[in-house]
Formats: sequence, structure tokens, C-alpha cells
Amino acid sequence: MERFDMLEENADRQRPQGIDGDQLLDNQDLLQMLKISSRSLQRYRSSGNLPYYSISGKLYYKLSDVHLFIRESFMQRRKRNNHDKDK
Repeated sequence: MERFDMLEENADRQRPQGIDGDQLLDNQDLLQMLKISSRSLQRYRSSGNLPYYSISGKLYYKLSDVHLFIRESFMQRRKRNNHDKDK
């Protein structure tokens, strides 16, 4: 167990703490949080729907940007569903 604690501490030291006081998430964090594939995450980045930062060759996402992305996606889906019901 002590080794796991050491590995976790080392991983935390390597990750940038944040930007503008906002927590940063990496790809793995986001894939697990959103339960999506890496290809879907790549598509969101490429389309500009999800802002990201490249730090030392690794991609990070601000937690506030992720929350905004989720809210906007939810609202778009809601509008589509209401539009489909009106037909």
C-alpha cells in the first residue's frame, strides 16, 4: 500500500495544479467522467466544442470548461427533443 501512495503522490506532483484557480483534468479523467471513447473526446476537441490546453505535450481541460460543455450539450439535446415533439 505504501508503494501505491508513493505512486499517487508522484503522479500528483507531475500534473499541473490548475489555470486561473481552476482544476485541470487530463484525458483519462475526462474519459472516465463522461464515459466516452477517446475518439469522441478527440472529436469534441477538433470541433472546438471543448477547449483544451497542451502542457509539456499532454492535454488538459479546465473543470469549468468541462461543466460548460456538459451544460451546452444538455441544452442542445433538450432543444432537439422539444423540436422533435412539435413535429
